[in-house]
Amino acid sequence: MKRIILLAGFMVAFSFSLQAQTPNKEEMMKSWGKYMAPGEMHKMLSSTDGVWTEDITMWMDPSAPPTKSKAKATNRMIMGGRYQESKHVGTFDGKKFEGFGTLGYDNAKKVFQSTWIDNMGTGTMFMEGTWDAATKTVNFKGKCVDPSSGQEMDVREVYTMMDNNNHKMTMYMTMPGQSEMKTMEILLKRVGNQPVKK
Repeated sequence: MKRIILLAGFMVAFSFSLQAQTPNKEEMMKSWGKYMAPGEMHKMLSSTDGVWTEDITMWMDPSAPPTKSKAKATNRMIMGGRYQESKHVGTFDGKKFEGFGTLGYDNAKKVFQSTWIDNMGTGTMFMEGTWDAATKTVNFKGKCVDPSSGQEMDVREVYTMMDNNNHKMTMYMTMPGQSEMKTMEILLKRVGNQPVKK
């Protein structure tokens, strides 16, 4: 409901803006058209549609050995190719794990934007990242909550497209008052070569 109210407010403000700047109305409509049109970055996202296996390594305590688990991710583009949804299922510590992410590219800000929720918490993680074509990597930065203290902590994620069928995600977190530490590495391998049907 809150999102609907915010969207309605945004559209009203946009309408007033158009009326207040009548001479530039055509130019503003062109800008809006460019903003909403899927581009090359969205095309790149769509190339990762499909089913992927995930080999997950997690470091909960830097002084202890990492824990390992497996999961499966299913990616598909939604809303006319503007965003990608990603559903993850697997196990963690002997329990069922479920995660859901969205990934898009903001044409105006020129950044990727990512959201993540899962059944291991009740919050939403939001990150923004830039594309490095030389290394085929998206470098994300964002924040999430440390449940033990209730404080926000910095999160950094490096997502590398090694080739069409093999990707790697590495996550780093900075706990309040501590140095950054590597907390997760996921090796993703595509299952087959066909993307999920729309």
